[in-house]
Amino acid sequence: MTSNTNKIINRKLFVSTLLAGTFTMSISQSSLSTAYPTLMKFFGVTAPTIQWLTTGFMLIMCIMMPISPWLLNNISFKKLFLSVVAIFGIGTFIIILAPNFPLAMLGRALEAVGVGILFPSFQSVLLEITERDQRGGTMGMAGLVMGSALASGPIISGIVLNWLKWQGLFVIFLIIMVAIFVLGLFFIQDVMPRKKVKLDFISIIYLLGLVGLLYVVNQAGAAHSLDNSLLILLVISIILTGLFIYRQLTANDPLLDLKVMKSFNFDLAILLTGFSYISLIVVTIIYPLYYQNILHTSILISGLALVPPAILLSILNPLTGKLADRIGFKPTLLTGMSMIVVGWFLLFILNFKLNIWAMILIAMLIEGGNAFVMMPATTLGGNSLSQELIPHGTAIITTVRQLLGSLGVSLATLILVSSNQNHHLPVNGGLAGYHSVFTFFFVIALFGLIFAILVKDYKKTLKQN
Repeated sequence: MTSNTNKIINRKLFVSTLLAGTFTMSISQSSLSTAYPTLMKFFGVTAPTIQWLTTGFMLIMCIMMPISPWLLNNISFKKLFLSVVAIFGIGTFIIILAPNFPLAMLGRALEAVGVGILFPSFQSVLLEITERDQRGGTMGMAGLVMGSALASGPIISGIVLNWLKWQGLFVIFLIIMVAIFVLGLFFIQDVMPRKKVKLDFISIIYLLGLVGLLYVVNQAGAAHSLDNSLLILLVISIILTGLFIYRQLTANDPLLDLKVMKSFNFDLAILLTGFSYISLIVVTIIYPLYYQNILHTSILISGLALVPPAILLSILNPLTGKLADRIGFKPTLLTGMSMIVVGWFLLFILNFKLNIWAMILIAMLIEGGNAFVMMPATTLGGNSLSQELIPHGTAIITTVRQLLGSLGVSLATLILVSSNQNHHLPVNGGLAGYHSVFTFFFVIALFGLIFAILVKDYKKTLKQN
């Protein structure tokens, strides 16, 4: 066996192990909502309390994502990956044994630490080890893994909970994570260049501003209003976020290097990934409500109706990545944003009750468009940066995507409820509310299309040079 063949095999085993860890963590993130009723009964808590297993998870993720570049700079990637898998595994083990909700929350918090570090880090690593002209295809595979995990999570959870106690779901995750840890010992390598710098604890304190913003957005969406306490927290969070930004721009060794924002293509990449993610996440939240409250389907049918668009998204992700490598990022992004715009336009213009098949087809159009935008835009962002700034870039993209996704869901629920109340209709049961949501996100999609038009296609530039 030649040395070159060995390198190819080692790379495949490395990438496979890395993506297996990402896939398992993604499934654990998306599968929990199906188990909420069971967990509420077991721990004897209310729906708002059990929701903290998701809300708390997102808040902790939001802190860890901006810290990931520092970790990649100061710790060997092999040690970091194994530590992340171990932390996630310990959290899962605590959840399995938890006799009460606080312990389950502790376990979930440890899982969030692992996910918050790995999600931006694995994208940085893939961009680091892949040639520039092949990154689209590689990141497309990453999109396939994450997309299929998010799509299959609730389905796998439903099947497992039908046969086992809720702990069985986490036992399966734990067994898989132990296997990934063992594989990581052999196949994960230290591939990232390191430049050791001091950890800026003041920046970490200021990061609480981002956490506060995410919390306010989530709580305002859930309560459909912004009370005085949330307004005060919003002001404090904005001030802390401003201080965080100022410190990153003036520090010699910033926790998160905001110099990446000097690249116009990178700025557009952030907005495109964020706007496409908003469309994706809003569809997965609003569509089930439409199915159940307007079309009066069962919960099972409303969940199954999300499967075809999710399958299409997963299939298209690796194909669109290769397409971006072949024809350039701008045509790929324009195709995707056009599909998303057309999807929302159809929902906007067809102002009457659509049957489930029409809704599924439109959802496939929107989610299919997402495959042409989210991961290609992430790759475009990475290609716009020097090698040492890629970890900072992926951390910023991942964090902003999380914030915009939460903001999108909160705005969607707020518009839905407010519009129906203004028309004296049931909160989730009035067609007017859904039409208002569709109109708003059609306008948002148009802005996304403008951003795609503004992208400078680096592939053409390279050819000219």
